[in-house]
Amino acid sequence: MNQKSTHTGSTDKTILRRYLELPQPENKVLATYIWIDGTGENLRAKTRTVDQEPTSPLELTWWNFDGSSTGQAEGSNSDTYLKPVAIYNDPFMVGRNKLVMCETYKYSKEPTSSNKRFQCEQAMKAAVGHRPWFGLEQEYTLLDRDGWPFGWPKGGFPHPQGPYYCGVGASKALGRDIEEAHYKACLYAGVNISGTNAEVMPAQWEYQVGPCEGIDAADQLWLSRYLLLRIAEEFNVQVSFDPKPIPGDWNGAGCHTNFSTQAMREPNGIEVIKEAITLLEVRHKTHIERYGRDNARRLTGRHETADINHFSTGIASRGSSVRIPRQVGDEKCGYLEDRRPASNCDPYAVTDIIVRTVCLGEKDPES
Repeated sequence: MNQKSTHTGSTDKTILRRYLELPQPENKVLATYIWIDGTGENLRAKTRTVDQEPTSPLELTWWNFDGSSTGQAEGSNSDTYLKPVAIYNDPFMVGRNKLVMCETYKYSKEPTSSNKRFQCEQAMKAAVGHRPWFGLEQEYTLLDRDGWPFGWPKGGFPHPQGPYYCGVGASKALGRDIEEAHYKACLYAGVNISGTNAEVMPAQWEYQVGPCEGIDAADQLWLSRYLLLRIAEEFNVQVSFDPKPIPGDWNGAGCHTNFSTQAMREPNGIEVIKEAITLLEVRHKTHIERYGRDNARRLTGRHETADINHFSTGIASRGSSVRIPRQVGDEKCGYLEDRRPASNCDPYAVTDIIVRTVCLGEKDPES
C-alpha cells in the first residue's frame, strides 16, 4: 500500500528574488492590468508585455479577459474589454514596470454593471468648477488563512477594546509589518497616502488616501487596495473589507469620506458645509444604498457609528452620520466627514453621489 504523502508545496521569497533580479530587456516593460470584477468589490489582475514605458493610459491599448469567469459576461459571449485609465509604478516588479487601473466594458463597448467609474468621471467633469476634494479613510481587518483575526487566540478572544487604537507593542499592534510595507508601497506607486494607524479592534488598521481632486481619489483608493491585498498575500495573511468582521462588542470597519469644495475651504465656508449637510440628509436613504454591502451590521448607533435609519450631524461627534471636525468648527471653514460608507464600498459610487448631491443639485424623484 502506498502511503499518502503529507508534504505540501511552499514558496520561498529568497528563491523568487533571484529571478526578480534578472536583468530586464530595455524594450520590454511589464504592465499589470487591474480591474474590479462582477461583485463590485473584488479585484482581478493580469500582466502583459509592452515595448516601451507608458507615461499615460492613452499610450496603452485596450485588452480583454474572460468575463464569464469574473461574473461580467455569459460564456457564449465572454470577451470583456479592459480600458486603461490610470498608471502607477509597480512596487513588486519595480524598475520601469507599471500597474494599470482599468475600467471594464461589455462586448458592445458599453460599461459593465460593475463599472461605476464611468458615471463618476462624468459627475467629476460636470463639477470641476467646484474643485471637489476627497480624503478617504480605508479601514480593514487582517485575518489568518482560517478566517480568524490575525494574532487573536485560536477559538478565543483578546482583551476587550481599549489599548489597541494607535497602540504600540506586540500584543496591541497586530500586523504592523503588513501596514508599514503597504505604506511604503503606496508611496512608491504614486498613491497620495497621507497617513495610517492601528484601529480600535485588534488586527484592524486604517490608512488615508488624499486629499485628491475629482476622480483621482477613487482611482488611488482602488489601487491602494490592490497593493494591500498583494502585500498581505506575501505574508500569507488575508485582508477583509467586511464592515463588521466580528460580531459583538467590537468596532466595525468603514471608509469615512472627507469632502470639500473650493467654497467650503474659503473663509466662512462653514455655511456652505452646513448647506451641503442639509442636502445629504435629504438623500440619506439613497446614499446608504450606494455606501456598501451589509452596512446595517455596522451602522447600529454603537461603536462610533450612527444608526443606519436616522441621519445625524454634529461637531467632533463620531456617533454622527456626518461629522464636522473640531478644527473646522473653530476655523469656520474646511471639510465635512461622511462617516456612513462601509469599508467594502465602491469609492467611485461614493464620491459620485456626494458630488451629484452637493455640487450638481441632484434630487431623488418624488415618491
